[in-house]
Amino acid sequence: MSKPTFEQFLKQQLPRQQDQDQLPEPQRDLWQGIENAINMPDSASRTRSPWIKLAGVAACVSAGLLSWQVIMTQPKQDTMAHMSAFFEQEKQTLLVKYEAQPALTKDWQGPLQELEEAEQAIKLALMKDPDNAALLKMLAQVYQQQLDLITKVHQPQWQQI
Repeated sequence: MSKPTFEQFLKQQLPRQQDQDQLPEPQRDLWQGIENAINMPDSASRTRSPWIKLAGVAACVSAGLLSWQVIMTQPKQDTMAHMSAFFEQEKQTLLVKYEAQPALTKDWQGPLQELEEAEQAIKLALMKDPDNAALLKMLAQVYQQQLDLITKVHQPQWQQI
C-alpha cells in the first residue's frame, strides 16, 4: 500500500466543488465588515487600559515591598553561638563519659586550658567581625582540638579503631 501524496489526500477530503476549481462565493461582501472592524476604535479597552496598567504597577510595587520586608526582617543567625553551644555540649558529654576512666597523662588539663584561652580570644575577635569565615573556621578547629585532646587522653591506643 503506498502513501498518498498531500495533493491526493486534499482532493479526497475536499467536497466535490473542487472539480469546478473555484471556492464557493460568499453571499455578501466581507471586506467592508473586516475594514470596519479594523478601523473601529475600541472604547471599552481604552477606558479599561489605565486601570489595568495601574493595577499592574500596584501589584509590582506591593510585591517589591513585601520582598523587601521579608529580606530585611529575617533574623540573623549567630553562627558562633550555635557552634559554641554544640561543641560545649560535645565536650561535656565526653568529660562525663570519661569521668570514671583515669587519664593516660597527668598534665592534660594544661593544654586544654590553653585551647580554652584560644577559644576565648577567637570569640572576642568574632564579636567585632561576626561574619569572618576564617575566624569561624579557626574556632571550629580549636573546638575539634579540645575534643580530640579529651578523647586521646582517656582512650588508650589499643581501643581506637
